[in-house]
Amino acid sequence: DMAGRLSSMPKGFGTGVRLLIGAGVIGYGIKESMFTVDGGHRAIMFSRIGGIQERIYPEGLHFRIPWFQYPIIYDIRSKPRRITSLTGSKDLQMVNISLRVLSRPISDRLPLMYQRLGVDYDERVLPSICNEVLKSVVAKFNASQLITQRSQVSMMVYKLLTDRALDFNIILDDVSITDLSFSKEYAAAVEAKQVAQQEAQRAQFIVEKAKQERQQKVVQAEGEAASAKLISFQSYDTALKENPGYLKLRRIRAAQNVAKTVSQAQNRVYLNANSLLLNLSENDFNLLDEILAKNSPDAKKKK
Repeated sequence: DMAGRLSSMPKGFGTGVRLLIGAGVIGYGIKESMFTVDGGHRAIMFSRIGGIQERIYPEGLHFRIPWFQYPIIYDIRSKPRRITSLTGSKDLQMVNISLRVLSRPISDRLPLMYQRLGVDYDERVLPSICNEVLKSVVAKFNASQLITQRSQVSMMVYKLLTDRALDFNIILDDVSITDLSFSKEYAAAVEAKQVAQQEAQRAQFIVEKAKQERQQKVVQAEGEAASAKLISFQSYDTALKENPGYLKLRRIRAAQNVAKTVSQAQNRVYLNANSLLLNLSENDFNLLDEILAKNSPDAKKKK
């Protein structure tokens, strides 16, 4: 039926269909014979006859034989990858360390890399060599050294890891330690140690402060005692010279203190005037004044 229909159609129609089909086949062949390598990528060619070819295709438009050849495209830009490893330190403390790696393949060795590792080279190589290098480096340091000497640890990891990656035709642009943590028990022990040290320093400070305050009080008390002694001697001597009645006043004050003490006692006490120092009417009370008056500088001048 189809042949009958085509034979019944005009003569030019069949020729046009054949031309259209031929153009489609040619266009498909041209499309399949071209491929593009984007920026930051490289391509290698696999041939069904000869296998992987040594030629490396740079960025741009390239040609191939359809079906017999097909390109394998690699991204040669640096790719970040985060790797975490649980390992032990020199003092047998478990350390959880995280590493950030920027890696890229060596573009001149892509055919060899494809034959050995394939396209997912980073998945095959980086986890194993990173764990190996981290365990070997961390085992050389104590837990405290991993914190205080972190830059040295990072440099050692970078050097060893770079050398190991070159064996697999991989370049590491950057290697950095992003996280470093210890077990909960070790963290609690470190915190307790720090608290104990702070408490010891605080107690030492309090002791030193108490010693300084005690020394200050001793010096102040000695100064006040010396000053009071000097003032009392000067005041007493001056009072006796300028006012002979000063002793009378002191005896009256002493009598008042004695009377106050006796009045507050629970038992009844009877004292005479001599015991209370209140024998003001007797001659003995005025005897000292007369002696001082005779020995005063004014009395001597009159003589």
